Amino acid sequence: MGFFDNLKSEVKSQWIEIIEWLDQTDDTMVWRFPVYNQEIKMGAQLIVRENQVALFINEGQAADLFTPGRYQLQTQNIPILTTLRGWRYGFQSPFKAEVYFFNTRLYTDLPWGTANPVMMRDTDFGMIRLRAFGKYAMHISDAKEFFKTIVGTRGLTEKNDILGQLRTTIVSRLSDALAESKIAALDLAAKYDELAGIALEKLAPDFQTFGLDLSRFFIENISLPEEVEAAIDQRTKLGVLGDRLGQYTQMQAAESIKVAAANPGGLGGVGAGLGAGMAIGNAMGSAFNQSASSSSAAPPPPPPGGGAPPAPSASPRWSLAIDGKTYGPYTDDALRTMVQNGQVAPTTQAWRPGAAGWAPVTEFAELGLGAGAMPPPPPPPPK
Repeated sequence: MGFFDNLKSEVKSQWIEIIEWLDQTDDTMVWRFPVYNQEIKMGAQLIVRENQVALFINEGQAADLFTPGRYQLQTQNIPILTTLRGWRYGFQSPFKAEVYFFNTRLYTDLPWGTANPVMMRDTDFGMIRLRAFGKYAMHISDAKEFFKTIVGTRGLTEKNDILGQLRTTIVSRLSDALAESKIAALDLAAKYDELAGIALEKLAPDFQTFGLDLSRFFIENISLPEEVEAAIDQRTKLGVLGDRLGQYTQMQAAESIKVAAANPGGLGGVGAGLGAGMAIGNAMGSAFNQSASSSSAAPPPPPPGGGAPPAPSASPRWSLAIDGKTYGPYTDDALRTMVQNGQVAPTTQAWRPGAAGWAPVTEFAELGLGAGAMPPPPPPPPK
């Protein structure tokens, strides 16, 4: 074989005669055929498999698009590239062009979620923060648009390369959907499908600008802040109770016994912790007691050695001074129970409307907690 025959054979071996993409991954959305310095032979075979499309690129400009099938490349079936190249009809020489394969299958179970809480105004709780997450499905619907907006000159594009941008778009549109729906926070769980439909309608045009089709959108959970969920739990407890305010106070008192027993200082060392627990219990009980009426009783005087007390509740009348702070008000039964259970010391300063001032709880005859009425101290443990 002569020199020119060897050169001709070497040049011919650089021609690409079969163009195809055997996708071995589940994440690759776009793959560029490795042409490099090789040339595509006119008459070469182009194989496009199911869930694929092939796009010829001429100097960065999208040209001819091929759907699934087998093609023999001729000037007749690459008319745009033929025009861009200025070829005459019947051109048979090898040519250079970039070929991109696009995976058009449906990508499912793609996660989305709020990186930060979304602020919204609620009819029940006022301003609240919400977190949400779910999944969606999408696929490439317009390869030329996807190439222009996402791929550019990149040789490989995986789905994770664009999920961040899509997640930002989803959170923005979902926030608008939540605000416009004006659904109360307590009713959100029953409206997931409705909200997902609204979000899908809002998001579809945004996905189309990337050459994508948003096929499905799901909301799996919308969660409230922990403090709001805790308040809802307390409100649920009140719904189970009959006498909301009185029984709630007694319930708080009973639960505080566990705290007192676990305190190394015993009942006497609970101090402000016990008082704060009773105060929080009464504040929440008053807030949730929608049937309570307003009281015209005067506020208690400042506690001995303490600052100004908080505003009294609507119905009960007894206020307690513990460590210089005022707690309450409590009903007669609730206060009597706390003293008898050892949660409130007999010497604790108490006050009610009409009283001249603060005095130990045992000095108020209507409570029946005088020295004669109090049980004797328990016997010492056996040695």
